[in-house]
Amino acid sequence: MANPEAQMTTYFVTRHAGALEWAAERGIAAVPVTHLDTAIIKTGDTVIGTLPVNLIADINKKGAHYFHLAMDVPEQHRGRNLTAGEMNAFGAILEEYTAARVG
Repeated sequence: MANPEAQMTTYFVTRHAGALEWAAERGIAAVPVTHLDTAIIKTGDTVIGTLPVNLIADINKKGAHYFHLAMDVPEQHRGRNLTAGEMNAFGAILEEYTAARVG
């Protein structure tokens, strides 16, 4: 039987200081990780990031939630670390997604 008092954790998968600052400005308390091992994910946990669909499926299969960090980054700004201010300018938002393997 699951412990109803078990602590749920929010993980933010990122290597970018600007993304962590952006989250902190919004009051998002998350454990920052640069690489996600889905073995640590438990039912009720939340994962934030820009992850591939196979990892999102693993997260959802465990009963956890996935929020994608989405924004429209102009081509000239891609491939580099963005500041929290740039993320705001590019419309950064968190959107919940689910995924499941077929078959």
